[in-house]
Amino acid sequence: MSENKLDVKKVLKDNTMLLVLVGVMLLFQVLILLTGHGSLFAPANITNIIRQNSYVVILATGMLLCILTGGNIDLSVGSVVALVGAVAGVLIVNWGLPIWLSIVLCLLIGTLIGAFHGFFIAYIHIPPFITTLAGMLLWRGVATIVLDGRPISPFPDNYLKLFESFVFGGGEETSIFLITMIIAVICCLIFVFTEIYSRASKKARGYTVSSKAQFISKLVILCAVILVIGQFLARDRGIPVVLILLFVVIAIYSYFTKNTVPGRYLYAIGGNEKAAKLSGVNTDNVMFFAYTNMGFLSAVAALVCVARLNSAQPTAGNSYEMDAIASCFIGGASAYGGTGTVTGAVIGAIFMGVLNNGMSILGIDQNWQRAVKGLVLLAAVIFDVVSKKKKSSK
Repeated sequence: MSENKLDVKKVLKDNTMLLVLVGVMLLFQVLILLTGHGSLFAPANITNIIRQNSYVVILATGMLLCILTGGNIDLSVGSVVALVGAVAGVLIVNWGLPIWLSIVLCLLIGTLIGAFHGFFIAYIHIPPFITTLAGMLLWRGVATIVLDGRPISPFPDNYLKLFESFVFGGGEETSIFLITMIIAVICCLIFVFTEIYSRASKKARGYTVSSKAQFISKLVILCAVILVIGQFLARDRGIPVVLILLFVVIAIYSYFTKNTVPGRYLYAIGGNEKAAKLSGVNTDNVMFFAYTNMGFLSAVAALVCVARLNSAQPTAGNSYEMDAIASCFIGGASAYGGTGTVTGAVIGAIFMGVLNNGMSILGIDQNWQRAVKGLVLLAAVIFDVVSKKKKSSK
């Protein structure tokens, strides 16, 4: 195939989930307009989708690393979120400790919990499902004990501003719009530069790269998405601070999984653990890292959640693990491990957020919402399994 030829099928395949996400959003928009419930694409609603689902993006990023190691999952993340949130409430609200010290202590506790799980999984070789199921029960109980069964609120404004404020918030609408769009354009330029640099590096090392036409089409599609989201935010209150946190998390973990040796070890173990071990990969250390990292990101998600709710609650984090797992599989991660990207997990998380938001606006019962999300998750896994069988039969 010529390097300048555009393979439409390849472009569609590479952007399947993004196109499905756009299609679902358009479907909800039509249904919402027909029923007179407002608009899914109202700028304030787009902002709310980002803020309400920030924790899902953070948890899905960490969950992806666990899934890559062979389809393993972490069932304890919701309980860890509850416990770290409870500790944050005690430290910040009850004890009045400095906010930054409290944040560091919370992140340390989350990391230690992840290391606790990782030790039993990696070195004692207890199955991750059993270890994290025990963690789910254990940490939920500890969270309830720490809170004595009662919520702690409100959190100080200085803490809430770290996660719930807006960049240049409080300014004039014109200046907010202009600044937000400038930032969106800068993000596009940074994205284009990094992609061009990455492509050039791969070609220099002899790796196979996509055709120029496909590469350009990818840049155009993703830059268009950034600009469209930017204009929605610009028409509301600007860029939420939590979106900057999400950008940092996504950028760091995307680079880690794509361009570092430890990141590639995760894929190697998921592809064939025995082969990876024979190749010199310390599979135990990689598994330990994956679950320790999951604990750290659960703590980050907890700090975001307590700011969003403005309270630490013993029931916080319920079903968060299901949202994170579903986001990864919907975003293209394989149930067998070894396949998946951070970008895909993020798209899956947004997909889940749009489903929740769209069905809520339409007034669909919570039980039906759970049923729909369950069917979507099942469909994603079935698609993965069928695709794997087709490839193995060729």
